[in-house]
Amino acid sequence: MPLFAQKLFHLNHWCRALVAGLGLVCAVGLAHAQGSAQGPAMVVQQVSATAWYVEGQSALGTPANQNFISNAAFVVTPAGVVVVDALGSPALAERLLAEIRKITPQPVTHVIVTHYHADHIYGLQTFKAQGARIMAHRAARDYLNSDAALIRLQASRETLAPWINAQTRLVPADDWIEGTNDLVVGGVRFVLTPVGPSHTPEDVVVYLPQEKVLFAGDLVFRNRVPYVGQADSGRWIKALDTLLAFDTAVIVPGHGPLSSEARKDMELTRDYLGYLRKTMGQAARNMEPFDDAYQATDWKRFEALPLFRVANRMNAYNTYLLMEREAP
Repeated sequence: MPLFAQKLFHLNHWCRALVAGLGLVCAVGLAHAQGSAQGPAMVVQQVSATAWYVEGQSALGTPANQNFISNAAFVVTPAGVVVVDALGSPALAERLLAEIRKITPQPVTHVIVTHYHADHIYGLQTFKAQGARIMAHRAARDYLNSDAALIRLQASRETLAPWINAQTRLVPADDWIEGTNDLVVGGVRFVLTPVGPSHTPEDVVVYLPQEKVLFAGDLVFRNRVPYVGQADSGRWIKALDTLLAFDTAVIVPGHGPLSSEARKDMELTRDYLGYLRKTMGQAARNMEPFDDAYQATDWKRFEALPLFRVANRMNAYNTYLLMEREAP
């Protein structure tokens, strides 16, 4: 197949796969389509004296798991609760609210969005209805006003029904973040630091200095293959250095379990991105067809990780295109 035609083929494949890569499946069986009223277990785990989190499944989003494939966290202060990310459906956000109420009667005053991927934001409307203020990086406005956001929401309504439906909507921030900001609630200080464009243009991490807790969003994936999508992987690697500069005792990643060894536990994400850039960059510079390069690459180090078979080929192809653009 000529190189240009091959690129068109893979671009078409990528467009179809993009929805799956963001936690939305392109097709599901009848049993999955019916879903489960109970949904997957949501277990609240304590992170520090005032912080808790819930851990999503290492899976693609389906009606059966209600799109519970990402993490969310919350911090209880004397003046209210601050939530970091809103989970992947309004129903999940309702369940998270119920768990918060088991710990404190304080209302949720703020929700900080680390980035606007579907599995982190479709629960925002639930918190907004309770009176919470939404905070996100200003760069997310471009995404919210894009055709891609509307197309993805429509696809979600079809593949994740009934959990994503006609009443599910995209919720913009009330407060847009630009540079590093401090949010103080009940005397508790949160440091909001933009680290994009990396995983997305609007990446923000949240640091709780009093307890040395870092909420890293999707800059850190633990125990699974990262979703690369349209990421700027070179800047993503540099952004990990920014995270390492924080004095952290615990990192809450966007996906996977807690990390108490920041440098060690960032190596998976960093090494995976670096390997993609090295192998696909060499292929792009040599004008080697993607299929040939992919087949010739040794994936043994990563192929046992969850979601490797779902995400790796798409990640590699997106990196191949990125490295073509970066080539001198």
